[in-house]
Amino acid sequence: MKLFSQLIRLRTAWLCAWLLCGFVALPASASSAGEGESGMPDVKEIVLGHMSDAYEWHITTWNGHHLSIPLPVIVQGADGKWHTFSSARFHHSADGTHEGFFLNEEANGKVYERLADGTEVRPLDLSVTKNVVQIWIVVAIMCAVFISCARWYRNRKPGDKAPGGFVGLVEMFVMSINDDLIRPSVGEKHYRRFAPYLLTVFFFIFITNLLGLLPIFPGGANITGNINITFFLAICTALMVNVFGNREYWKEIFWPPVPAWLKVPVPMMPVIELFGILTKPFALMVRLFANMMGGHAIILALTCVIFITCQINAVIGTSLTFVSAVLMIFMNCLELLVAFIQAYVFTMLSAVFIGLAHPEPHHASKEA
Repeated sequence: MKLFSQLIRLRTAWLCAWLLCGFVALPASASSAGEGESGMPDVKEIVLGHMSDAYEWHITTWNGHHLSIPLPVIVQGADGKWHTFSSARFHHSADGTHEGFFLNEEANGKVYERLADGTEVRPLDLSVTKNVVQIWIVVAIMCAVFISCARWYRNRKPGDKAPGGFVGLVEMFVMSINDDLIRPSVGEKHYRRFAPYLLTVFFFIFITNLLGLLPIFPGGANITGNINITFFLAICTALMVNVFGNREYWKEIFWPPVPAWLKVPVPMMPVIELFGILTKPFALMVRLFANMMGGHAIILALTCVIFITCQINAVIGTSLTFVSAVLMIFMNCLELLVAFIQAYVFTMLSAVFIGLAHPEPHHASKEA
């Protein structure tokens, strides 16, 4: 009961902090992030600008001045030489070009190189972008949390009480995911080998989703709403499934236990099973990406409604502001739940796929 009450207080404090930051930061960013030719807020630029990656971390806009954290740009030019400079260099030049490189707005703000003949090419880009920094922040938080908890257990003496407070909260999360999700999904025999990976994936997605709900630094990056990130996570799960799958798993793929006419002369079932190797990580990738991107887009769209209607008509704007604010708060509360659910679902499906890659031999099950 003590841990449960602490969890409730923690979630309440998180929600209050989020709402406070949201009502302070969102109006400034929404009103000045982009304006159309008629002076109206550019909803497309605001929404896509929030969900896309960037070479700087925009904090807020104050008196028409953008407060941002410039990030290092690391690119290889067409001549084979590496160029490293701050992204603020793009804003110091009149034409937005530095050392022949510029931000191409038609290509989602990616770095391009303009050659001597006027050709624009995409260089090899290893820049530290906003999403990269957000991932580093998540990794730092995870290291701080779990190393501190590990230190507590290392210093624990025989006869000490069960952990309480923050350590107890973390233990509750770890044990519930390990015992109630990973263990039954993977199987009693193999779950210990894959528990570290699955727990890492769960807490990475969960913490990333929570930070993505914060509208200001060090949150606000749309990591799990970036299909490149979800693609990488899905590939990691696919490697865990196919590299460590046992012999029986591959036997069921190339020679499944179905009637022979489904396998020869036309290998219908083996082709379907091989196709399933690709569809499983694809489902993981799209499910996480679509849910997180859709939630962020809806919240930002509801925020933009407030500023658009207020500029059209004061009476209509006042009424719709109240409706939009209520819907925005509801969506924010829902996103807190979705942040946990999406991490849970991704971990659960990964555990199920890993468990299916370790079937017991059929003859052994028949003898039992």
